[in-house]
Amino acid sequence: MSRPKAIDAARLIGREFGNVVLVRELGRGAMGAVYVGYQKSLRRQVAVKLLPKADAATESSRQQFRDEAETVAILSHPNIVPIFEIGEDAEFHYHVMQLVQGADLGRLIANRRKHPVPGKRLLPPALVVEILSSVLDALGYAHGEGVVHQDIKPANIVIEEATRRPLIVDFGIARTARAEFWAEGMMVGTVRYAAPEQAAGRETDARCDIYSTGLVLFEALAGGLPLRDADDNRKLLARKVRQPETLLERPPSATSPHIDQRMERIILRAIAPDPRDRFRNCAEFRQILGDWIPPQTAVGDSTR
Repeated sequence: MSRPKAIDAARLIGREFGNVVLVRELGRGAMGAVYVGYQKSLRRQVAVKLLPKADAATESSRQQFRDEAETVAILSHPNIVPIFEIGEDAEFHYHVMQLVQGADLGRLIANRRKHPVPGKRLLPPALVVEILSSVLDALGYAHGEGVVHQDIKPANIVIEEATRRPLIVDFGIARTARAEFWAEGMMVGTVRYAAPEQAAGRETDARCDIYSTGLVLFEALAGGLPLRDADDNRKLLARKVRQPETLLERPPSATSPHIDQRMERIILRAIAPDPRDRFRNCAEFRQILGDWIPPQTAVGDSTR
C-alpha cells in the first residue's frame, strides 16, 4: 500500500468523523495518517487513523485496514491500545482509538544517547526489563487470542507519560486466523526487526514476535543494533533470508556494559535464526528475562 500522500492535513482540521472533530495531525505511515481528535460525546481527546479511499485501491488493502480495527477490538489488555470505533465516509475509512500521551521507546533510546554524561547514555536496565516484560505479557495474551503482531519495534511501543505504562500500538499488519489476504512470499513488517522467516515471506507464528522483541531488548540495552547492512534495507533483507546467522557485527556483550553473558544468551536465544531454537512462548521469555540480575551500573544510572 502506498503512503497516504493524498491527505491534505490543513483541509481536514475541524472535519468531523462520527462525533469526533479532528484537531491536528500526529503522523503518517503505510497504513494511514493519524490525527488528534476531540470526541464531543465524552469530551476527551482521542487518536483518529485515516485511510483515504483513493489509497485503498484494492479489496485487500481495505480489508487490512478493517482487520486492524477488528483485531484490536477483540483484545482487552492494559498494555494494548484499545480501539473505540470504526467507520467511513465518502472519502475515508477511519478508526478512533485511545490517544496515548507519551514517547515511544525509540525516542527514549535516542534521547538517552544525547545525554551529556557518558555514563547515562543508556536506558537503565531495570527499566528496560520492566518495559519489555509488559510487552511480552501483552504479546502472550494476543497470541493466546490468535493474533500475531508482526511489527514489534521501538516505535510501536509507547510509554504513557502519566503512568509510565508501556502500550503496544499499530496492529495494522497483525496476522489473525481470519486474515485472508496474506499470500505465501509476501514480506510484511519492518526489515530491521523482522524474523528471517518473515523476511523470506514464509508463514509466521508467535515466534516472529519473540524474535522482534529480542532485537528491541538488545537495542534498548545497547542504545543501538550492530547489524550488518543496516543502512541498506535490500541487503539487510537478503542477509536475513540467506545468512541470518551473520546478522550481528559483534556479540551483544561487546556492545554495552549492561549486557553480561547471561543477557547475551537471552538475546541470542530470542533472535535465533531457526524459530525452533527461540523461546517456546512469551511467558517463558518473560520469566527468564525477569530472573536476570543486571550487572553493576554506574552510580545514578540505575534509576529512571
